[in-house]
Amino acid sequence: MQPNNPNFAAPMGTQQTGVVASGPQTPTPPKRTNPNSTQNSLKLSEVRDNMVIMADGTFRAVVACKSINFDLMSDREREGIEFSYQNFLNSLNFPIQILVRSQRVDIAPYIDKLLDIRRTEDNMLLGVLMDDYINFIDVLSQEANIMDKSFFIAIPYFPMGDASNFIEQGKGFFGKLFARPNVVTKIDNNTYAKAKDEIKNRVDSVMAGLFQIGVQSVQLNTKELGELYYSFYNPDTAVRQPLGNFEDVTATYVRGGTPGATQPPAPTPQPGVFQ
Repeated sequence: MQPNNPNFAAPMGTQQTGVVASGPQTPTPPKRTNPNSTQNSLKLSEVRDNMVIMADGTFRAVVACKSINFDLMSDREREGIEFSYQNFLNSLNFPIQILVRSQRVDIAPYIDKLLDIRRTEDNMLLGVLMDDYINFIDVLSQEANIMDKSFFIAIPYFPMGDASNFIEQGKGFFGKLFARPNVVTKIDNNTYAKAKDEIKNRVDSVMAGLFQIGVQSVQLNTKELGELYYSFYNPDTAVRQPLGNFEDVTATYVRGGTPGATQPPAPTPQPGVFQ
């Protein structure tokens, strides 16, 4: 089990690097990139097929878990949970990362819903009680930070083998700081297909182990992964501007041209964020 590290949470992929390629591989000429660009600091390359493809060619899957109330259990139940959790960790032959996230809950939608109900309430007594309750919730949300905890398990897959990950972890802080980033521009179809199968097997193994403990879990799909990374790196914006449905999002790109040159026709917007 790995300690928390930034390899897990990366923002949504806006950097298209041609991850999956078919046919014979040809070297790609290096592109001129801005060294100060935000994309150069991201470790994420793409999100597809319920997986996160990192810039170094490794893969990640994320499983969301539901908590259990351990304090209300009896001594025998606690011993059973601890024994099952020990067996679950010992049964894993690959590293995992357990992440506990605390984030502030936005109470504004709940208050707006109460106000709508209040406007349609004809009973005077119930109306007064609702006004007091709404004021209490409003004051409470302003004076105290109402937090919500989320639990995730990141499941990695390294095409070169898990041993390479342990070697990378053995590097010192300055070794990682001054090391040149290992960016993979293409992944062949066989490697990608093997990664999908291996990620699925690992996810099934983790979810089966969590089920034995009594923890309900589910694997995040592509849309949920995008929302997760978006909220990680934009905690304030994500509350005010949620992503919504990817199918309703269209995007175009703008490219600088040569002065006096004929402008090509604008590209047709393609639905979806991840192509």
